[in-house]
Amino acid sequence: MAAENKSEKPTPRRRQKAREQGRVARSPEVGAALALAACVLMLSVEGRAGVRAWRGILRWALAGEVHVRPLAGPLAVNEVALRWMYPALGAGMAIALAASLAQGGLVFAPTLLKPSLERVSPIAKMKKLFSVASLAAMGKSLLPTFAMVYLAAGIFRRDWMLLCGSGTFGTSSFAAVLSSRVFELAWKCALVLLGWSAIEFVVARQRFETDLKMTHQEVREEAKESEGNPQVKMRIRKLQRQVRRKRMLEDVKCATVVVTNPTEYAIALQYNAELPAPMVIAKGRNLVAAQIKHAARWSGIPMMENVPLAHALYRTAEVGQFIPVKLYAAVAEILAYILRAEARAAASGGVR
Repeated sequence: MAAENKSEKPTPRRRQKAREQGRVARSPEVGAALALAACVLMLSVEGRAGVRAWRGILRWALAGEVHVRPLAGPLAVNEVALRWMYPALGAGMAIALAASLAQGGLVFAPTLLKPSLERVSPIAKMKKLFSVASLAAMGKSLLPTFAMVYLAAGIFRRDWMLLCGSGTFGTSSFAAVLSSRVFELAWKCALVLLGWSAIEFVVARQRFETDLKMTHQEVREEAKESEGNPQVKMRIRKLQRQVRRKRMLEDVKCATVVVTNPTEYAIALQYNAELPAPMVIAKGRNLVAAQIKHAARWSGIPMMENVPLAHALYRTAEVGQFIPVKLYAAVAEILAYILRAEARAAASGGVR
């Protein structure tokens, strides 16, 4: 049931956690197969010179000279190995390391270094050894083994008469026949392992991706851990809006005029000689618009009803921004009207 619910793709954090635990999509068979193929390729590149050297060692051993010169054998083997075999082994090891790094990169998992009783427990080891997964892995690993045994049996059956008659050809001929058949078996086994390792890598990668899949609940829990609880964030945003609204309503006291819709929109504008253009210091719709107009009445700020201008100001200018250039003329008419009204009020007050 849990596996059926894992329908979400793994997040980057999930992948990072798996990597920290040493879990990557990696198949050890790829490195082994490439190492064997590299060794066979290096031996084939060495050509007949290397083959002749090993044939000489084999012919020397078959001739029985090891009993005559017991120390010459190890020295000759070491010399030939140093020249012809060790480079091939070195190339195989380097390619196996490169294949391992290419599959999952360099992974350092400190959690695996922590002591654990389960790792050294004989009971746990026995349970893993005789588990269904272990038996399935063992049976799966026997498939390429059967294929290589089948190839060896085919070569042996094909050249049975030649091998039986090679004893009459002499030591040199027998060594040549034997070395050629060993080399043929080696490159055929390398091809089998390469094909099997490619299949194993694809299966391991698919299994890894399936194991990393997440449920909806796991995605939500991870989002809470990384980004915070959504309810807490919503509460914080609500408090921030309230603080901004309170500050905006306080700024209405400094407004020059409030343009209204008259019921839906309210935009408070401020203008003085120090500003290059009128600035929007508060705006809102519905309830916020009513609060802006209420604050303007209490502060004695004039309000002007202009439906098109109120719509345009609300849509094109944000709080703290100057009004757009295309609205200069309309706003200038309102400001001029207010200034004339204030001038007349001041004059009439002076006459009295």
